[in-house]
Amino acid sequence: MSLRLYYHPLSSFCMKVLTALYEKDLPFKKEVVDFMDPVASASFTEIWPIRQFPVLRDEARGKTIPESSLIIEYLDQHYPGKTQMLPADIELAFRARQLDRFFDLHVQVPMQKIVTDNFRPEGQNDAFGVNECKKKLAVAYGILEKELANTVWATGDHYTMADCAASPALFYANLTVPLGAEHPNVSRYLDKLTNRPSFARAVEEAQPYFHMRPE
Repeated sequence: MSLRLYYHPLSSFCMKVLTALYEKDLPFKKEVVDFMDPVASASFTEIWPIRQFPVLRDEARGKTIPESSLIIEYLDQHYPGKTQMLPADIELAFRARQLDRFFDLHVQVPMQKIVTDNFRPEGQNDAFGVNECKKKLAVAYGILEKELANTVWATGDHYTMADCAASPALFYANLTVPLGAEHPNVSRYLDKLTNRPSFARAVEEAQPYFHMRPE
């Protein structure tokens, strides 16, 4: 088994990669990264000194690939499996990448800022920053409400990398800043994502860790 994924089940960006791997039905070894364990932490630091997951290690090709979008594109190129996450059509592939970046930068990033603020030491919270991120999420929801009005999946009729990105982004964002009745198209889309077997599996595997996520 040449593929090894360094990750944590609760991480939204890791869930994005897991969803792609399950869509492709690829064999791979999971390495849960525990920064509280000095040995595990040091081992991961040797693999990727930046110390951010997910990271894919391909032993057969001697490659270490960080970042969720790069990992998925790498898999498409070298381990396509059952499903290609980027369409063959150039325009559709660009659209998938465009929405992938949107979900990562404008949904996942502000959502994570809101959540991680709960882990700051007492008296050092960033109330202004959290409020700004909530506003950013509201804007992102509004854009997506229009974008998803007449589509089955993010880019049209076919499930792509953009949907892998959207799955954990919207799943966690909705827990943090609920979509509400004013976003029926996004809510419908989230329901489809949540019921997709690949993402449902990633969520199920994360459930034992949900107690670590602050309300």
